[in-house]
Amino acid sequence: MTRIAAVHGALAPHRHTQSEITDMVARTCLPEGTDRRVLDRLHRSAKVRSRHMTLPLERYAELAGFGAANDVFVAAATDLGAKAVRDALDLAGLSAADVDLLVFTSVTGIATPSIDARLAGRLGLRPDVKRLPLFGLGCAGGAAGLARMHDYLLGRPDHVAVLLSVELCSLTFQRDDASVANLVATGLFGDGAAAVVACGADRRGRPGLPGRRDESTGPTIVDTRSHLYPDTGRVMGWDIKDSGFKVVLDPRVPDVVRRYLADDVEGFLGDHGIKRKDVTAWVCHPGGPKVLQAVTEALDLPDEALDVTWRHLADVGNLSSSSVLHVLRDTLAERRPPPGTPGVLLAMGPGFASELVLLRW
Repeated sequence: MTRIAAVHGALAPHRHTQSEITDMVARTCLPEGTDRRVLDRLHRSAKVRSRHMTLPLERYAELAGFGAANDVFVAAATDLGAKAVRDALDLAGLSAADVDLLVFTSVTGIATPSIDARLAGRLGLRPDVKRLPLFGLGCAGGAAGLARMHDYLLGRPDHVAVLLSVELCSLTFQRDDASVANLVATGLFGDGAAAVVACGADRRGRPGLPGRRDESTGPTIVDTRSHLYPDTGRVMGWDIKDSGFKVVLDPRVPDVVRRYLADDVEGFLGDHGIKRKDVTAWVCHPGGPKVLQAVTEALDLPDEALDVTWRHLADVGNLSSSSVLHVLRDTLAERRPPPGTPGVLLAMGPGFASELVLLRW
């Protein structure tokens, strides 16, 4: 099985309260003289207290179209991604030269060469490092990235793989767009990154690294499962416009969760002889209050089961694909389950699709 050796989260440099961000959105997204009560209500209902942003708030009104925003994405994603990977490797007691595969996922900007290629020389990765950039998975990208990394390490059990997620969601906010979808997105999403270091079953820890965590201390990935749901292609995603990524966000998302998720999880666990009551930690992506309530209801979870996810949502908002990895980090640091017990990491995103990862703590 794949061993998770380290998980590290990083946040964009500018932290603001929700009310400060709401005021910025009112200035940049609402036509002059528009009643902002709907905006205020939507941002309050997001249950977010603060978020981190890539730029100072006053800079967002100055971004002139998709190209300008994407230029900021490329530079900032490279900087934040380099920090996340370096710190994760340090936690794992490994160097950049040990990395055999770098998986990169994002849905908030595009680059060719991709961000992973730009990081190779900066981090000191080997010239023969394998790279796998993933785009379009949205909020499910962190879970899907873990799954694809696991697939690789099953075939290369002596290798080391790194998953990097960077999501700079604020750069996708649409100026002069007072649609409900844009107002919801501007109240929910923040900017951050996360890196996961994983080792194949035959990879052994390196001795002589005082103060560093041994590779054998992390949870293992037992299995993964993906599920695309029928007739849900317009539930979530982007419409690509001259102004950039215009969010598609259908209010039916919680209904889709209630309809499909329980059967997915039951079947996945059942294949391993596990019952829902046996799961000692649910590492869930913070899709938003209504989505989290739907997950809790669909899986019949205790009220406190998603406490780490709720706190993450309040503290930094939804970081798209990075969020579930931040929740994993916080679960390991603050509410580590008993050794040997099962856990489930789950996220949902455009497609519409779910990604499930079965863990053993």
